[in-house]
Amino acid sequence: MAPEEIAEAAVLLQSFERRFLAARALSSFPWQSLEEKLRDSSGPELLLDILQKTVKHPLCMKHPPSVKYAWSFLSELIRKPSGVSITLCESTAIISHGTTGLVTWNAALYLAEWAMENPAGFAHRTVLELGSGAGLTGLAICKMCRPRAYVFSDCHSRVLEQLQGNVLLNGLSLEPNVAALAQHPEHDTADAESPRVTVARVDWDVVTVPQLAAFQPDIVIAADVLYCPETVLSLVGVLQKLSACQKDQRVPDAYVAFTIRNPETRQLFTTELGRAGILWEEVPRHDQKLFPYEEHSEMAILKLML
Repeated sequence: MAPEEIAEAAVLLQSFERRFLAARALSSFPWQSLEEKLRDSSGPELLLDILQKTVKHPLCMKHPPSVKYAWSFLSELIRKPSGVSITLCESTAIISHGTTGLVTWNAALYLAEWAMENPAGFAHRTVLELGSGAGLTGLAICKMCRPRAYVFSDCHSRVLEQLQGNVLLNGLSLEPNVAALAQHPEHDTADAESPRVTVARVDWDVVTVPQLAAFQPDIVIAADVLYCPETVLSLVGVLQKLSACQKDQRVPDAYVAFTIRNPETRQLFTTELGRAGILWEEVPRHDQKLFPYEEHSEMAILKLML
């Protein structure tokens, strides 16, 4: 950038920093100046600088603002460069209607951040998400990572109903079933506005290899699904089935994100992976914290070699 552009960017950053640290009304932020600057310069670098001056400011890391304020600011900020935003309908209760899947959990936010930092891993590929819950991770990937197709899946009827609503709420079109999803394998997200999307009922204990293979996944993901021994065993079982699903002579890549609430649960998961012959490695922690999840939550992502 030219010296005058650098000076203008510095003034803009200072304005965002002062208003955010003072918790000023979002309407007082210089959004119009930001939009003009994004049209004239490289957007991602400027947005990252704003994040460093606001939600990732040392003072905010030590004394974080309210979650509601941070969420509102991030929602407004992410909308500016591309008009992208995510709207969710979810429960305010941890357990509702006999399931934990109606609320967004921390590892879903963590996995979404990692995906947005590594979009090439999802671009032009078919993604199968196990235990999609409220759908935030998948919606972020659909809007920011340009997959060819995305399969949200869960087994609880109320969760599936909410998932379908959230997909439609975010302007994505739903294919009626897996067969419709596979009718146009040439679907090119380089030209298409959005990926082909479907919501599927997948019970890990009863789903078959042919049913999983019908999704034609290139990559499989799951977030915050390790919360009791029974689900760990069921998850490893469905991962074994997925290891038999080949697309173009390749098995899908797989990533599982989770919050380490109980070290024994993590140990059980890695032990069962070993028994199933599934190798794994921990993914390095990513740099960008975009979502206001609990600061002291310990989270991890494992890459699985199916």
